[in-house]
Amino acid sequence: MAESEPREGNCDNMVKMVEDSNRDLEKLLEEMEKLTVQATWMAYDMVVIRTNPDLANSMRRLEDAFLSCKEEMEKKWQEVLMESKAVEVSQTPWKMDWLSSC
Repeated sequence: MAESEPREGNCDNMVKMVEDSNRDLEKLLEEMEKLTVQATWMAYDMVVIRTNPDLANSMRRLEDAFLSCKEEMEKKWQEVLMESKAVEVSQTPWKMDWLSSC
């Protein structure tokens, strides 16, 4: 009887390991299916872009517009930073007093 108990425990462990492995494999399979769908859509998009020159031109214009907008936003951001620094300096007269006394 003592010998049958360890074997049952080993059998239970093996069953649990197989169930866990099956569950892990199912999750991996789902992830692979998702990646396959994404890759398929990417390939489809590439075919559409290559076969439709108007779309490629539109994408280039959109990218140019984005880059110019980004550049303007960076300029405006720098202006806002400079203005905030100027306001900060004008609102702290003690700094100016301290500097003039040096």
